[in-house]
Amino acid sequence: MPSCWNGSPRGTRKWIELEEQLTKQLAEVRAERDELTFAECVLERVSDQLANERASTGQVGGQAVMLIPHRAPGVEEVMLPPDYQRILAAVRQAAGPVMARQVGEVLGVDVSVRAKLEPLRGKLVRLADRGWLRKLSDGRFATRL
Repeated sequence: MPSCWNGSPRGTRKWIELEEQLTKQLAEVRAERDELTFAECVLERVSDQLANERASTGQVGGQAVMLIPHRAPGVEEVMLPPDYQRILAAVRQAAGPVMARQVGEVLGVDVSVRAKLEPLRGKLVRLADRGWLRKLSDGRFATRL
């Protein structure tokens, strides 16, 4: 039966050096993978923010207009895009002020993934900035009276 061990310490040293080299390469690959995963998360977040910004304005006759108008007399809720109407309905259903996570649960958003929750939070903030909701100091949202 052939033997892998030839009795030479030099042969063993080669295997040890190869193992050390491969271990170092594996650590480098893992570090690069972690960097790419982080970059992917950043890219997704920036893409979502850009999409939200584009969604909040439109073009009419070559002029930029707000798709989420300021709440004012004569401005009806039906003028809001359907997803914003659903958000308002979810906040209205609640017994009191709600966090973005609670609204997400009502709307069926995967609230365990922060990248899915942040666009919803942005929409809630936009609704509050335009007078459709109130944003409380603790970060919760409530309907206007």
